[in-house]
Amino acid sequence: MRDYELVFILSPDIPEEEVPAAIERVTQAVTSRGGEVKEVDRWGRKKLAYPINGHAEGNYVLTQVRLDPARTAELEAGFHISEEVIRHLLVRVGE
Repeated sequence: MRDYELVFILSPDIPEEEVPAAIERVTQAVTSRGGEVKEVDRWGRKKLAYPINGHAEGNYVLTQVRLDPARTAELEAGFHISEEVIRHLLVRVGE
């Protein structure tokens, strides 16, 4: 198990009251793959540096996770097909 930082941007089409449920679905994606979510930091809705799929804004979330390195590709593949997550970045935390 390794430590990772996962930053993801949720679609602005998700109503504000449903954002916590969308974040919970992402954390469940990590835990269902044997990982653990240590911290979730919701940054809120911010303007994007450039349009993504026609969106000018997104809901930014930073999470600290522990995950088996063999399962990271599987997790990221799920984000690629998700309509809620418009962009993500998974980075291994330095040792």
